[in-house]
Amino acid sequence: MPVYAWKGLTAAGKSVSGTRESDGPKSLRQVLRKESIFISEVREVVGGRQAKRALAAGGTEAKGLRREVDIKGLFERVKPRDAAVFTRQMATLLHAGIPLAEAMGALSEQADNKKLQMILAGVRQKVNEGGSFAEALSEHPKVFPELYTNMVRSGETAGNLDAVLARLADFMDAQIELRAKVASAMAYPILMTIVGSLVLGFLMTVVVPPIAGIFADSGKALPWNTQLLVLVADILGGYWWLLLPLAVGLYLVFRRWSRKPKGRAVMDRFKLRVWLIGRLVRLIAVARFSRTLATMLASGVPVLTALEIVKRVLNNTVLEKVVEEARVAIREGESIAATLKKSGQFPSMMCHMVAVGERSGQLEAMLENVATAYERDVATEVGKLTSILAPLMIVVMAVGVGFIVFSILGPIIEMGQMVQ
Repeated sequence: MPVYAWKGLTAAGKSVSGTRESDGPKSLRQVLRKESIFISEVREVVGGRQAKRALAAGGTEAKGLRREVDIKGLFERVKPRDAAVFTRQMATLLHAGIPLAEAMGALSEQADNKKLQMILAGVRQKVNEGGSFAEALSEHPKVFPELYTNMVRSGETAGNLDAVLARLADFMDAQIELRAKVASAMAYPILMTIVGSLVLGFLMTVVVPPIAGIFADSGKALPWNTQLLVLVADILGGYWWLLLPLAVGLYLVFRRWSRKPKGRAVMDRFKLRVWLIGRLVRLIAVARFSRTLATMLASGVPVLTALEIVKRVLNNTVLEKVVEEARVAIREGESIAATLKKSGQFPSMMCHMVAVGERSGQLEAMLENVATAYERDVATEVGKLTSILAPLMIVVMAVGVGFIVFSILGPIIEMGQMVQ
């Protein structure tokens, strides 16, 4: 088993080092992490004599060491969970009194995600060169979006970066949990749709055509439903090579149109009005708006800047327009609650709670309560949606299969009666 020399920091900020046998650097980091040690440097000892010398010297005189390099980091994606874990660990180290650059060094080696390792190494270099932490993070907007960097900037300015990062980690965990609830609830209906489509496609392209040939040979007039079934089966079986690229092309055209300003506005209005989905979309947007705005205001971000950033995370042009109107109203001396209520797009209970928060000077706390309440409503609504969509998909599949069966059995029964 190879021997690795390592250096790191304890949770209390004390520098430690040593050597240890391990299957690999990743395994070593996981073992030391359980001991509350954050590795800042890990190197493999090459050769038996060097290994013994490193072990005897406690890892301080290990020569011929080489740093781990992994090319897959160039293609690996940084997931929101990875960024949330980094944020939580960073807040812990800073709260323990560890300098920013030293904490970055420890976490850049500690990260399991190779892409994140490279990003954090670059951020650490910028910080060591005298740049601000927020500016260094802003060079990687896909991993650290504008909301993240603005909160970090406010924490640097106010001198409470550890508290801001802890609050930001809580926010990221809440958003990840919310997305996970929606995704897990929608997984079953989507799976049912795929399976149902495959079953119907199999029946139409494999089962129906031979039976349709028997009907054609009989020369008997077929009922309208059987004629329709045969026509659809002929089209799917004979022109699938044309229908498949046509469907893909139509999807790409629709996708391109829906991303343009006019198309996106139409789709966003439709999402808020469509049966079953519209209420869920609105609840998710309200919960996200409340949680994001509360987190940014509590971190010291100015309200106008916070609203500008919150507007971009709603992902709905209708609601974005309302938030922009709220920004304009605040400049003119009006309240946030009055503008939100006037639009009719936000629930009246939320507007009332925001108004109470503005009057009492506890807007951040009130927004946190609003976010918690509507996140619970999202979970409830998702459960209702799943309980409706699952049997609905079963009914649709049953109707489709039933139509095929009766369209085939009807003529067969008539042909049997004629033979008798």
